Parts: sequence; C-alpha cells; structure tokens
Amino acid sequence: MKEIVLASDHAGFKHKERVKEFLISKNILVKDFGALSLDNDDDYPDFILPAANYISKNINQCKGIIFGGSGQGEAMAANRIKGIRAVVYYNGPKEIIQLSRKHNDANILSIGARFISIEETIEVIQEWLDTDFDQGRHLRRINKLDS
Repeated sequence: MKEIVLASDHAGFKHKERVKEFLISKNILVKDFGALSLDNDDDYPDFILPAANYISKNINQCKGIIFGGSGQGEAMAANRIKGIRAVVYYNGPKEIIQLSRKHNDANILSIGARFISIEETIEVIQEWLDTDFDQGRHLRRINKLDS
C-alpha cells in the first residue's frame, strides 16, 4: 500500500486525527482530504467525494478510510464514484472487516465513529490493511460492478 486517503466530517474528526497519527507512526503515506478543523456545521460530501474521486483515479496506488457519525452517509457518497467499493463498519462482527477485503476488495473503509472507540478503530484498520483480496470467483463479481 503506497498511500492511505483520509476524509471525515465533524462527527468523525477526532477519530480521523488519531488514525492519521497512527498511520504516520507506521510510516504510511497519508493524504488528508479534511475536515482539517472541527466544524459542527460541515457537510460530509465536501470531504468524502473529493477523497473518493482521488482514490478512483489512483485505484492501484491507495485505499481510503473515511469517518462519520454512523459511516453510512459517507459510504453512500463514496460508492457513487465508479470503482469505489466502500464498506461500513461501526463495531459489528470483526469478520466483516476480513470479508470486505477478501471477498469484495473494499478500497474504502467507512467508520461509524459514534459507535466504536478510537482504540478499536485502530485495531480494525490494522486488520483491514493486513487482509488481502482473494480474487478467484470474487474478481468476476467485482468486475461486474464496474461494467
């Protein structure tokens, strides 16, 4: 992984900032699309859409981690961009993290920051980054999404 793209609205801002510190400490290149400061009146599409567009244009070079209150709206916004496969995680079974990579080749992880601690978020992100896509029959399915 060459680069991790981050984006968040106000609800996920603290998680994003802490995750950014964690990734940098692991010598991972980070591109932060904001929010760059806490503003309770910001709108997630302003940050998520530019991040998802960047990832779609650099699909083999990066993955993204986005944050919001539930992560749902953020994933919906990201998934509007061709080539993006955003999965939502907000403290459900951790098997979801592995399956999102193994079977779906998810290239964006959307975190519901109101439902998961920062510590758990970092643990889940590490697992997501460490899990590879299985390809095989799953590649056929992924290709159908973008055809």
